[in-house]
Parts: sequence; structure tokens; C-alpha cells
Amino acid sequence: MSTTVTSHPGLLQRSLHEADPEVAAAVDAEIARQRDHLELIASENFTSRAVLEAVGSVLTNKYAEGYPGRRYYGGCVNVDTAESLAIARARQLFSPGNPDAIHANVQPHSGSQANTAVYLACLKPGDTFLGMSLAMGGHLTHGHPLSISGKQYRVVSYGVTRETETIDYDELARVAEAERPKLIVAGASAYPRTLDFPRFRQVADAVGALLMVDMAHIAGLVATGLHPSPVGHAHFITTTTHKTLRGPRGGMVLCVPEWAKEIDKAVFPGLQGGPLEHVIAGKAVSFREALEPEFSAYQKAVVENAKVFAEAMASHGFRIVSGGTDNHLFLVDLGPKKLTGKVAEKALDKAGITVNKNAIPFDPNPPLVTSGLRIGTPAVTTRGMGPAEMRTIAAWIEEVLASPEDEAVLASVKARVKELTKAFPLY
Repeated sequence: MSTTVTSHPGLLQRSLHEADPEVAAAVDAEIARQRDHLELIASENFTSRAVLEAVGSVLTNKYAEGYPGRRYYGGCVNVDTAESLAIARARQLFSPGNPDAIHANVQPHSGSQANTAVYLACLKPGDTFLGMSLAMGGHLTHGHPLSISGKQYRVVSYGVTRETETIDYDELARVAEAERPKLIVAGASAYPRTLDFPRFRQVADAVGALLMVDMAHIAGLVATGLHPSPVGHAHFITTTTHKTLRGPRGGMVLCVPEWAKEIDKAVFPGLQGGPLEHVIAGKAVSFREALEPEFSAYQKAVVENAKVFAEAMASHGFRIVSGGTDNHLFLVDLGPKKLTGKVAEKALDKAGITVNKNAIPFDPNPPLVTSGLRIGTPAVTTRGMGPAEMRTIAAWIEEVLASPEDEAVLASVKARVKELTKAFPLY
């Protein structure tokens, strides 16, 4: 007696809407939200259709533990090609005059895993490293006690001065001298000013420390020369690929060649198994896009828009932390407006303006409340908006935050936001 085996090709051919209407509805709703809202979260951006196509490709089906030419599985010839392109383009992008000066590992699933890979490569549990305080603009993975970075290692921190709200390099040097860290971490998630990489390296060398730069936020600016490069100063450089780089969600580690083997071992098998080759293909596409002249023009517009936006906010009576910005983001102190970041974020979201509440230096409010907002221009600049739109949006923010509980005001601004976004279509 024969047994009939149910065929699966029909299942494989169904569209998302046919296979799972509930998930499809969530995706459709998110497309509408991105289309109709103003995205001002500094760590977000919109990828190109080409990146979306690569990430949604059949490369998701392939297991490829190991590295190009050194896999633990067969059938990796095509993913080897895509990953090798990502590696070569990353090295060309960040060390154009001498690609051999850096090694690139494009496999980390996120910036957090890229950072953890560096720690795993060069530190032992209990070793001391020096990172920027989260409360002053750093990142969770720079030693916050709730992060593995703070649990696995002994962490000491540096921050900014009260007077300038910029990094206190003298304090950095004093702490380094007193604590003798094995690693110093430079980089931030909410810092609007230029980072002095030669000064960081000087401090590191003085105490015999290694230097890691987390350039996740400023990678696109670094790639186009709008922010000084850490290449030549840092032993390790980490980044995400989805912020100013405008690629898929993921991470990457660059390092000097003498640390290449340790970094590769830390990523795999140290932290991860099979790499996400469809995402790595998306990284390769975004790196190629970043090598085009149009990308430099885009980054210049991002910085110009941030400066104009910050000035416009200041003209409406908002205090801008450190007095302005050198990069793609700025921090708004809501204290003079008698508002918290939590209240402001919620009101603006109802009006179609997406921001995130954020601590400001020496913030009197707890992290889930905050006294500030972090505002960034990468996503709205990707849509083609310029200085005129930045001034308009600043005026709308003032209008909303002057009456954060007035539903009529919120509805009115939301309608105007939708009209503006129609003029700058997404996908």
C-alpha cells in the first residue's frame, strides 16, 4: 500500500499575504508608517531597493559557517563571492589609499556583537576597559552594568564637562593613568561633536592600552571625509551598517592586520554560528553605493540639514546641548520648556514625527523619562528633504510641544506632515 506524500512546492510559492495575512498586515502598516511619518531617529535610515532585494534574496537559505574559502559546508561558492565583495568594498571604503592596512570582518549580526567580538578578542574576564558613560552619550555596550560588557569586564568611564558638554579629554587621561585599562573605547550613540581620534590614541599609548573606535553613528561621514577617520589611530574599529551608512541592519569589525585572526575567531566560532549571508550581500550592495559620488553629496546634505535643524530649534527657544552639532544629530534639552523626553516623544509621535527621548549630560530625570530628545537627519535627507524642510519641521515640533495634549493641534500637524511626506515619496 503506497503512502501519498503531501507536496510542498505550493506552500513555498505562496506570497506573504497568502501565507500569513497577520504578518503581512503588520508589514503593510509599517510601510504606511514609514511613508507617512517624519523619521528623525538618528540611528535609523531607509535602505535602497537594491539593498532590500539582496536582504530578501534566496541567500537566506544558505548555511555558511566559516569564512570565504574556508567553510564548514559545501555549496558556498556564491555566498563566498558576495561576502568577498563586501570585505573588499569595506576596505576600499574606509582605507581607500591602502586597503591592506585594515582587515574587515563583515559577519557580525549587529553593532553590539561587533563590539563584543573586540572585547572577546583582546580582553579576559575581569580586565579593565575605559568607555564613555551611557549617561553622557555613550552606548550600552561601552560598559553599562546591564550589558555583557559591564558584567564580564571591569569598566571605568569618562564623560563630558558641565561647561561645554563636550568630551573632557583631560579627565580621560587622568582616569586612564589611574586605572591603567587594557582597552580604551571611543565613540558614542548621542554625541554631536567631532571625536579627536589622535588624542584618544595618545592617551592609549601613554598607558599601554589598545584603542577601539565605535563609529556606528558616524560611519557614513567617515567614509566620505566629513568626519576624521579612525583608521591609522585605532587598533579596532566597529560599526553598524544601517545608520549613516544606509545599509541593512548589521555590524562589522575593522582592525589592523595583526589582530585579524583573533577578531575572526571571536566572531566565529566565538560569538556566532552561521553568518546571515543575505544580509552580508545587502552590506556589499550598500558599500558599493557608498563608493559612488552621490553618497558624498548625500552625507554633506545630512550634516547641513542637522546644523540648520539645530539652529531652527534654538530659534524656537529650545536649548541645544553643546550649542550645536558637527555631525548628523543633535540633542535638545527640554528643561526650558518644562517638558520631559517621554512626554515630548509621545506627543510628536501622535503628530507623525518620530523621535526618541534621550538623556542629556547630567540629566536629573531617569533613563525612561529623560530631559531631552535626540534628533537626527539621515532618514529625512535620504527622502530628499533640505534646509527649508528642516526649518518647517522645527516649527511643527515647537507647535506640538507648546500644546502636547491638544489633540486638535496634533491632528493638524499630522495632516501637514502627511502632505510633506507625499512630496518626498519613499519607495
